[in-house]
Amino acid sequence: MVEKKGLGAKVFDVCNHCLLVLIGIVCLYPFLYVVFASFSNPAQFMKHDFTLLWWPKGFSLTAYSRVFTNDLLTGYTNTLIYVVGGTAISMLLTFFGAYVLSRKGYMLKKPLTMFILFTMYFSGGIVPFYLWIQELGFIDTRWAILVPLALNTYNMIVMRTAFASVPESLIEAAKLDGASDITCLFRIIIPLSKATVAVILLFYAVARWNEWLPAAMFLRSRELFPLQIFLREILLTSSAESMVNTGGDASSMLALSEMIKYATIVVSTLPILVVYPFVQKYFVSGVMVGGVKE
Repeated sequence: MVEKKGLGAKVFDVCNHCLLVLIGIVCLYPFLYVVFASFSNPAQFMKHDFTLLWWPKGFSLTAYSRVFTNDLLTGYTNTLIYVVGGTAISMLLTFFGAYVLSRKGYMLKKPLTMFILFTMYFSGGIVPFYLWIQELGFIDTRWAILVPLALNTYNMIVMRTAFASVPESLIEAAKLDGASDITCLFRIIIPLSKATVAVILLFYAVARWNEWLPAAMFLRSRELFPLQIFLREILLTSSAESMVNTGGDASSMLALSEMIKYATIVVSTLPILVVYPFVQKYFVSGVMVGGVKE
C-alpha cells in the first residue's frame, strides 16, 4: 500500500523541483547565450545592450563561414586521429600500469607506486621536455602528440584502485585454469571495472580534444595541426582585424570578432557534448569506485 504524502511533503517536492529547474537554467544559460550570439547578425548584435539573450539577434552564419575553412577540416581530421589513437595508447598503458600496481604480492609494488606518484608533483620543465622530444626524433611528427603525454598518473592511480577492488579469488581461479595475466586483465578485471574505464576514457578523450600546447611546441607542418591550433589562429586573426580596422565599420568588425569567438567555442565543444551523455551514467559510479582508498 502506497502511503499518501502530506501537504508539507508535497510543498517540499514542488519547491525542490522548482529549485532544481532554476539551477539547471542557470547552468545551461551561458552555453545557450554563446550559441545564440554565434548565430546573431553583427549589426544587430552590436545594438544589444549585453543583458540576457534569449534568441539570436537576427540570423547570420557569417561567424561560422569564417570558422569553417579548409584548414578546419584538416584540423578536425588530425584531432580525430589524435583523440582516437592517443586515447587508445593511453588506455592501454593505463591498463597495464594499473594492473601491475593493483596485484597483491608484487614485491616492487610500493616503491614503484611512490616513484610514479613523484612525477605528479615534480617535473623537469618545458625545456628538458622539448630536448627529450627532439632527441627522440619526434619533432614535426604525429608521435610527438601521441606518445610523450600518453600516460596520466592520476588516471592510472584511479584505475589501479578500481582494479584492486576486484576479488583476488577470481584471478586465482582463472590462473588455476591456465589463464595468463593478459587474459585476466582483459577478460575479467576490465569488464568488472567498466564504470571506471568509461570515466577514464572520457578524461583522456577530453584532454586529447582540448590539447594544443604540445602541437604548438613540436609541430611545424600545417597538415599535422590539430583543430585547436587552427581555432586559435582564427581567434587571433579576427582579433587583429578588429583592432587595425579604423573605418566606419569598426564596430561591426568588433562584433564579428566576438561572434567568431562564440562560434569557435561551439565548434570546439559540441563533439564532446554529444559524446558525454553516453558515458554520463558511468561517471559518478566510476569516480566513486576509483576514489575509494585501497
